[in-house]
Amino acid sequence: KVGWYNAILQPAFHLPYPDDTLAFVVLSTPSMFDKALKPFVNKERLKIIRDPVDQCVSHHLSRVKEKFPDQKVDIIFDYEILPSRKPKFLAQTAAHVAGAAYYYQRKDVKLDPWGKKKIYGVCIHPKYGGWFAIRGLLLFPDIQVLFLEQSAPIDCVSTEEKRIELLEQFNFHWQDGRYRDIIEVKERYSEEQKAYFATPPAERFRLLGLTQ
Repeated sequence: KVGWYNAILQPAFHLPYPDDTLAFVVLSTPSMFDKALKPFVNKERLKIIRDPVDQCVSHHLSRVKEKFPDQKVDIIFDYEILPSRKPKFLAQTAAHVAGAAYYYQRKDVKLDPWGKKKIYGVCIHPKYGGWFAIRGLLLFPDIQVLFLEQSAPIDCVSTEEKRIELLEQFNFHWQDGRYRDIIEVKERYSEEQKAYFATPPAERFRLLGLTQ
């Protein structure tokens, strides 16, 4: 429910819908690269002018929207920002309240070792660890779900030591990706996919055989 999300955020970040409005958080799993992105690039090669992943996600979510011709469906993508430069929605908070992935933050550590350092939080999925991404929100403004029960996300990094290790790795060593394996995972990115996301965005076109 939109209300679960709005209840834990400052008004500046609220989604402008009634509290009982139905929303879905959309995640991409490691297999997205082979099952969705590569076929999309092959098919739409001449139409790719922005980020290929963003365009691929937009294409597939538009197809979802077409499946509900009698419903109003609003889509917010993870990369969209407001005129104020704030994101249109806070993806990690949305994933947490939807029960999709646990958003580990500084407040989840009792004995904080970081002093005045800025520490960013990170979502961990119980199956994929950090090998996934939050891509968007699907909102159904005309569907009110008064009796929907909230599912808590699975707390898969449950010890204080592991949480400190996770936040340390994510904040200070994120480039090596070790934080993604903070738990044992069922599936991770392929070497090709790792190479793609490790490449600066402007050079990714070349990896996919695209001219910019």
